[in-house]
Amino acid sequence: MTKLRHLVWMLIATGALVLSTSQGFAQSRPDADEPGLVADDGYELDPEWQKQVVYYRTNEAPGTIIVATAERHLYLVQGNGRALRYGIGVGREGFTWQGLVSITRKAEWPDWVPPPEMIARQPYLPRFMAGGPGNPLGARAMYLGTTVYRIHGTNRPDTIGTAVSSGCFRLVNNDVADLYSRVPVGTKVIIRQKPEL
Repeated sequence: MTKLRHLVWMLIATGALVLSTSQGFAQSRPDADEPGLVADDGYELDPEWQKQVVYYRTNEAPGTIIVATAERHLYLVQGNGRALRYGIGVGREGFTWQGLVSITRKAEWPDWVPPPEMIARQPYLPRFMAGGPGNPLGARAMYLGTTVYRIHGTNRPDTIGTAVSSGCFRLVNNDVADLYSRVPVGTKVIIRQKPEL
């Protein structure tokens, strides 16, 4: 009986160790992509990250997208000193970038094919994932120039306002669908690391 009790405790301890190791591995994934996780549509963003009309001074034409990575906001210029502001998730350290690009393609419920560089860093990722609610690209994607980067939705609304991606800009699915409906292919996109003076 003592040997059986010892065996049961060893199995419980081993199971707990495996579980804690797998949870630690999941938490250590730097990009917070969780293929297959379905977004919690009831998740409520902090007011800072909710879509809103704001005063915004710029010389850029209405319809221009300005991504302010340091602020973790995306602005869609409306004119008359106003913009629609969306909360976003941005690239983690080492995956930030800036530049001037345009939207070259748009897709609803896009398929996800992680680029080889991403697979090399994160071999646990699938090589292909069909579009749908569990896809990390979320409900919409707008492809940026000839880069591998996109403005896209997410199945992790809790990552909005954080720096966790591999260089893409993520919005909650409702916000990315709203932005998608407002901008055509060819839209000018400015990515800035520092605030405009």
